[in-house]
Amino acid sequence: MKKLLFMLFATTSIVANAQNAVPKSATDIAPLLIGEKIPNSILKSSEDKAVNVSDLIKKKKTVLVFYRGGWCPYCNLHLSALAEAEKQILDLGYQVIAVSPDAPENLKITEEKDKVKYTLLSDSKGEFIKAFGIAFEAPENYKSVINVHSKGANTNFLPVPSVFVVNTDGDILFEYISPDFKHRITAELLVSVLKNLN
Repeated sequence: MKKLLFMLFATTSIVANAQNAVPKSATDIAPLLIGEKIPNSILKSSEDKAVNVSDLIKKKKTVLVFYRGGWCPYCNLHLSALAEAEKQILDLGYQVIAVSPDAPENLKITEEKDKVKYTLLSDSKGEFIKAFGIAFEAPENYKSVINVHSKGANTNFLPVPSVFVVNTDGDILFEYISPDFKHRITAELLVSVLKNLN
């Protein structure tokens, strides 16, 4: 009987760990695909208020951006470029929402530094990022940085920088996912994609 209980416990532990495990590298991710529905999640705003993602998405078609954090210079360049193109994006009927593992107070710093007026949301525990299939195990040299910027909530994962365009029903219409964090979709190309989707 003890042996049977041990085997049952061991199997349950393995299954639970497999569900919580994230891929070892950025090239091993299995993201959601065009045509699939995005998951819902409750994230935190820069004011540390709970935000239901589905409620935001229902209001307007959305450019949903995932970035590594305000500590990443490539992310900051991308966020600034999106801020400059925001008027064009809004004119095409879309809103911009950017999500990172940064804690809410660090989102405020990013908003000011990158002159961002669009919505930044915190997913410090990574539930939303993992549900999109874009989380991977952070390299050792990043672990202390992400720990500090997430206020201790994240010690082991990073999102692959990604852009998803979704409709008000939460269906993915377009995606750009770059395992090489130095490469991002340009604001010009994104605007062009949005024009074609309209």
